[in-house]
Amino acid sequence: MNRSVTLWRAGLLFVALAIVLPVLVVMSSLAQPFGDVWQHLADTVLKDYVSNSLLLMLGVGFGTFMIGVSGAWLTSMCEFPGRRFFDWALLLPMAMPAYIIAYTYTGMLDFSGPVQTMLRDWFGWGYGDYWFPEIRSVGGAVCMLSLVLYPYVYLITRAAFLEQSTAVLEVSRSLGNGPWRTLCFVALPLARPAIVAGMSLALMETLADYGTVQYFGVNTFTTGIFRTWFGLGELQTAAQLSSLLLLFVFVLIVLERWSRLKMRYHHTSSRQKYLARVRLRGVRGAIAFAICFAAIAFGFILPCLQLSVWAIETWEYAFDGDFLKLVLHSFSLAVMASLCCLVVAVFLAYGKRINNGGFENISVRVSGMGYAIPGTVIAVGVIIPFAWFDNQLDAWMRSQFDISTGLLLSGTVVALVFAYVVRFLSVSLQTVESGLLKIKPTLDEAARSLGHTPAQVLTRVHFPMLRISMMTALILVFVDVLKELPATLILRPFNYNTLAVRAYELAADERLAESAFPALAIVLIGLVPVILLVKAMNLQYRE
Repeated sequence: MNRSVTLWRAGLLFVALAIVLPVLVVMSSLAQPFGDVWQHLADTVLKDYVSNSLLLMLGVGFGTFMIGVSGAWLTSMCEFPGRRFFDWALLLPMAMPAYIIAYTYTGMLDFSGPVQTMLRDWFGWGYGDYWFPEIRSVGGAVCMLSLVLYPYVYLITRAAFLEQSTAVLEVSRSLGNGPWRTLCFVALPLARPAIVAGMSLALMETLADYGTVQYFGVNTFTTGIFRTWFGLGELQTAAQLSSLLLLFVFVLIVLERWSRLKMRYHHTSSRQKYLARVRLRGVRGAIAFAICFAAIAFGFILPCLQLSVWAIETWEYAFDGDFLKLVLHSFSLAVMASLCCLVVAVFLAYGKRINNGGFENISVRVSGMGYAIPGTVIAVGVIIPFAWFDNQLDAWMRSQFDISTGLLLSGTVVALVFAYVVRFLSVSLQTVESGLLKIKPTLDEAARSLGHTPAQVLTRVHFPMLRISMMTALILVFVDVLKELPATLILRPFNYNTLAVRAYELAADERLAESAFPALAIVLIGLVPVILLVKAMNLQYRE
């Protein structure tokens, strides 16, 4: 075997082991004895963690299914006023982090918020004279998460509807089935794998959420892990809770993989022409418009307007040295993490390309598991080996040279960036892999026949052709890091804040208006990957 190819294989193994290390560390905690703290949790709050997590998954699954699938069907198969606008606008809530929309709606709908204040002024009501839905509840968390996570279902399901065989749908209509029966009995069964894949992504993000459930006072695994670690000082018990949460994630991964395997049994054909859209006029057109507009209005427009109002009210407090420091910290972390993810993704994807065997495929797939794992779990898995290394090194240096090395890795930016790489590598990896798939293998063979090494082929042939894919991967990870909250809260160095952490801290202190500037900055930057997705959709499904 060529020496360079052997080096690529060794590198793949090393990277895969490093990326999966936090997961292995967390799972190894199950081999440790369960102490008194675990028994205390089992007797008091563990049932709430399980039940609330399941309720959130069921509620968000239903909400994202209803909003995402209905929006995908209306924009892909129907013609109504505003359809072309909703094609891309339904993706806008993807730029809104769940914890930010939770803070915003709390400020609007709480007792002292503008909505209830207006109702009291209109009807002369006082405290206790009327009933109003409690936003800080499991139901409120389900609504908030559904509003920002449905684009996962919409994006994948819309692509599945557009790629379905026109012949099958035309036969259904020729047999007298209307649009509703065609959707229920033909299109939905064909798109089932795509729907399951989209819902799996949304539910993984639901399990990973910390800011929303913590602010609403909903006990879930993520809040339990955080409280057990920092409130009770029990890192081992927190790791055991993380292992239990991983079982939920594992079930979702199995369901998503199963849905992909089932895709081979569903017939889709190359779409030679677009199926004539069902024209919705009058009341039906108005209903379709209202359904799509409601998703955008509640998921993006209203929160952005409220954040803008708060930002204007508090602008004199925003632009100070602390805010600029927050921007610098957030920007530098996002740049470092996105560059690291890109380098590792290119290495893995190209290593798989030059020697596409079972070993390489497994290494790449294992390396991409992190996106399905909550940031809280990854933080636990990172801090344990890093702290062990720091303690061992410090003890050795003390015994040999009477020098204390302190914390070289844990509690530093290094640990935080490594956690980001584990969490978001999959985003870069999938983007780079899709770009490499568009490059014909014959180009590699031609370059190798001219005496180029694999590294030279990558730098001289592939890099120029992968510019767009690599730029997309950088931007997507950049924005994901900006929005990441639990891993940043746990692993950040002392007194090292970011935009996400600052928005969370201000909202937790009920200073909602002052949290608007950092929150709005995250949302505006989050629009970048949404615009990239829109352009990709327009190129792929140009009409």
